[in-house]
Amino acid sequence: MESRNPATGERLETYEEPAEGEVDAALGLAAEAFEEWRGRSVQHRCGHLERAADLLRERTDEYAALMTREMGKPIEQARAEVEKCAWVCDYYAERAPEQLADEVIGTEADARTLVSYEPLGPVLAVMPWNFPFWQVFRFAAPNLSAGNVGLLKHASNVPGCALAIEEVFRDAGVPEGAFQSLLVGSDTVEDVIADDRVRAVTLTGSEPAGRAVAEQAGAELKKTVLELGGSDPFVVLEDAPLEETLDEAVHARLQNNGESCIAAKRFVVHTDAHDAFVEGFVERFDDLTVGDPSDEGVDIGPLARPDLAEDLHDQVERSIDAGATVAIGGEPPDGEGAFYPPTVLTDVPRDAAAACEETFGPVAAVIEVADEREAIEVANDSTLGLGASVWTGDLDRGERFAREFEAGCCFVNEYVKSDPRMPFGGIKDSGYGRELSHHGIHEFVNRKTVWVNHGLGDADTPGAGDGE
Repeated sequence: MESRNPATGERLETYEEPAEGEVDAALGLAAEAFEEWRGRSVQHRCGHLERAADLLRERTDEYAALMTREMGKPIEQARAEVEKCAWVCDYYAERAPEQLADEVIGTEADARTLVSYEPLGPVLAVMPWNFPFWQVFRFAAPNLSAGNVGLLKHASNVPGCALAIEEVFRDAGVPEGAFQSLLVGSDTVEDVIADDRVRAVTLTGSEPAGRAVAEQAGAELKKTVLELGGSDPFVVLEDAPLEETLDEAVHARLQNNGESCIAAKRFVVHTDAHDAFVEGFVERFDDLTVGDPSDEGVDIGPLARPDLAEDLHDQVERSIDAGATVAIGGEPPDGEGAFYPPTVLTDVPRDAAAACEETFGPVAAVIEVADEREAIEVANDSTLGLGASVWTGDLDRGERFAREFEAGCCFVNEYVKSDPRMPFGGIKDSGYGRELSHHGIHEFVNRKTVWVNHGLGDADTPGAGDGE
């Protein structure tokens, strides 16, 4: 396994995959660590999360540079990602004791009835490269605070990030084995899922990968949470404040080089706003700086791998063949690196690749619509349903519109984003289950019903009360 700098193609580091028996040993260590970790109080576990947050902030520059080298994220955005990881640790360190407290439910007058939230055991996390720290920490923070232990199978192009995350938790005092990075290929995942010591699986990645993991985990009767792809609509109604909407549209499409599941990908624009929107959109794309992501001030770096740039260009070419027009970009540059220019496609047919497939890179598809009804029809015309946003000068109208989206995360006058305080996840082929907030921490716990009957005896009955 090796990591390469996508800006230059340079090999950064080579990593040895585990020898025979090492994965089994890691699973055994995880099972042992779970017995110790689950026995600690939630307050104790959360203290380690507080320390992890401190370490992340102390090492921001180190970890940001690592992300940028391995997958091409602009350095300023990489620093922001490290800070967000510290935030999710802080959030669960503060809120997990409340979120995991017994939930008392009134039933019979002579009974104490409650739900307790108890950990399941080792959880396998199969994670992607595009947010190589954040995707892992939004899994790890709630699960470690809940008393589970983590096994990370990270993407093969970010092994340095995987080991750095393990380092954070180790240095924060989490017991040995409570969080481990397995530098294994995808062919090993099946055996790990089948192992009795693994109790649940979470995956963030492609739809085919999600289907494969869900199928196997289902056969093993193991709980799964899947966060898969997105083709998020960004709906611009005729009364949207145009300049502010355009500024947010650029960020919504191009953050992280456009390699984000929740990036806005289909810009569904009302006829009355269409021409002005396209003009302003193209001007802003033209002002962006493309280059070495380690340089301050660079807006767009390379895609994470050369094959990703090739796939994206194929989608652009197929969209043009279907009738789309290139307003800017559309031609890969010569030279080293997996770069692709910020690209705006207009006149995009609803059956074109850019409208029907997830475009994972700096390509925006603009689709013109005649009215609000057509806008929601186009927005929902997708097999994916991760996020969606609508932009309007009327907030009541915007909320009514947002309730019609077929998606898990819907925003009015705000681009789609994840926030530790709110549940995150999709519907349709974008997956199921939720991460973050109290919804996320309850995904991988045993919601145990406890019923204590007080009516069988009382303090005056021999053998009851204090044992007199």
